[in-house]
Amino acid sequence: MELLIEPVGCMVTCQRIELGLHEALVNAVRHGNAENPAKRLRVRRILTPNWLIWQIQDEGQGMPRGVRQPSLPDQLDAASGRGLFLIHQCFDDVRWSRRGNRLQLACRRPVSDGGSQDPSAHL
Repeated sequence: MELLIEPVGCMVTCQRIELGLHEALVNAVRHGNAENPAKRLRVRRILTPNWLIWQIQDEGQGMPRGVRQPSLPDQLDAASGRGLFLIHQCFDDVRWSRRGNRLQLACRRPVSDGGSQDPSAHL
């Protein structure tokens, strides 16, 4: 995880990104690869001047379009169902591949001119 969030720089943004990446990776292992140790994840980190981007791809069948919605479960004590909601809260842009087995997560680079605060600190 440290390697994936290393270029973020801002502590507040780092914590937010780490939570979102953790949820995405757990979902890919549990749901995408069905916890099959023979299946792999492919994780890419792409850095641009304005964006920090991560792509997580599993070897599963893909998540159907209808269940990609970032909503909370109806029951507060439900054992699962919060991952996609958290992922959408942690990143500025969330996109799925057509097949649904690759998730692209993007965060705007934190503003860092002298005393400026990270804009995500107000979320």
